[in-house]
Amino acid sequence: MRINTAQDLQRGAEVLIALEPAFAPVLAAVGPLPLRRRADGFGALVSAIVGQQVSTASAAAILGRLEAAGFCDADTVKATPDQALLACGLSRPKLRYIRGLAEAQLDYAALRSAPSDEVVTTLVALPGIGRWTAEIYAKFALGHVDVFAAGDLALQEAARRLFDLPVRPSEKQMRALSAPWSPVRAVAARALWAYYRLETDREGAL
Repeated sequence: MRINTAQDLQRGAEVLIALEPAFAPVLAAVGPLPLRRRADGFGALVSAIVGQQVSTASAAAILGRLEAAGFCDADTVKATPDQALLACGLSRPKLRYIRGLAEAQLDYAALRSAPSDEVVTTLVALPGIGRWTAEIYAKFALGHVDVFAAGDLALQEAARRLFDLPVRPSEKQMRALSAPWSPVRAVAARALWAYYRLETDREGAL
């Protein structure tokens, strides 16, 4: 199963509630979960890289400037001077990561049919792409239904609040906590992000 439509999310939410009833009031409170699907490929990975460790508003602003300048594909990025890319708000490390991605010549078509573990392994081999970025790509660009991005701080804080934990769980603890929510952990992540937004009036993830 892939998450391609709102109906897919709804079916996944029903499975999630059966696995963990604590999500029932969350889903009732937040309403329909956002699909957040985007086209796969170079642009989606650039978006994930830009979104690392910045707010959603900051990431959106930087991406908007990159798109307005036409820096949307690998060949254009390779041909663009550093200063023009930095002027869009990229940090120097992220500039380096995006240039590395442009040079990598990934087989994006092959990734579409690859299992989640293979997608993550392929992507984390590239400079600047860690597990969080790879899992975000698998979730939102490829529609994988059982990836979780356990290193996400908003997910960790939402889980702390929902399950009344004494402290925010670590990435390792989040992976253990989310394991029983398989095979719909991507739905659980969307639910927790929506809950985080409801609780804090702030966005989580991309």
